[in-house]
Amino acid sequence: MKLLTVHHSTTYRYAQPVSFGQHRLMLRPRDSHDLRLVEAELTLSPPGTVRWMHDVFGNSVTLVDFSAPAAELTIVSTLKLERYALARLDFPIDPEAELYPFVYSAGDRSDLGRLLERHYPDPHAVVDEWAKQFAPQRPAGTRNLLAAMNEAIHGQFGYATRDEEGTQSPVETLERKAGSCRDFALLFMEGARSLGFGARYVSGYLYDPSLDGGTATQGAGSTHAWAEVYLPGAGWVEYDPTNGVVAGENLIRVAVTRDAAQAVPIAGSFNGAPSDYLGMQVEVVVSAEQRQ
Repeated sequence: MKLLTVHHSTTYRYAQPVSFGQHRLMLRPRDSHDLRLVEAELTLSPPGTVRWMHDVFGNSVTLVDFSAPAAELTIVSTLKLERYALARLDFPIDPEAELYPFVYSAGDRSDLGRLLERHYPDPHAVVDEWAKQFAPQRPAGTRNLLAAMNEAIHGQFGYATRDEEGTQSPVETLERKAGSCRDFALLFMEGARSLGFGARYVSGYLYDPSLDGGTATQGAGSTHAWAEVYLPGAGWVEYDPTNGVVAGENLIRVAVTRDAAQAVPIAGSFNGAPSDYLGMQVEVVVSAEQRQ
């Protein structure tokens, strides 16, 4: 088990004091068997009125109404978490799902719903053809197929951080052979969905194991995104195509959604001229303390 501290600071700057519309924050994880929230602190400047709710996926959402105009808006989230990892990468899959293709049960298909559907236009079947290469012969091992897709994005695409909201379409990412963690997660999801898997989007943070003398990872030092695929018997399995990692112990899950646009960590508006906005600065620091 790792005891992790996440410090996430976001500052928006303006040329003159502006007033703010309601802001929507997705910064607080849910407790689970593999992730326990020990402590959470949210600091706002200027101050604001805070209301909590759960979205349609059960994620914890903070709604903030700021009380006064300001030339600088700062939102700081500090989390203390206990992260429990698999002792080894072993997630048993039901025998009928060990080989691809397989058919989800009627109950699973009903509950997965739109998580089985493609969400982005692919008029020339570019994503379809890309995904098919990972199952050239059928039947194919389910684990190997998804791991190969995950590793292909990691090994063949160039990575670049991007603080601005939004994602490239999966077709754009394939054409550019480059993108951010959000773009890679989206491509992986759409590729998996094109093959009939249920997949969903995950946003959160990434602890960099190089701080403990391990191998450095991409995406640390900012918010991170990856994907999950539903495998009967194993449940939701994490795939981080940015780093080619499956079920990584350093992934810190905050929000799980159907699409990337539903998992923006901070979203809101201001009242003023577009030229008033001078830019934003994001700092994420994830540190660890080992416990026996």
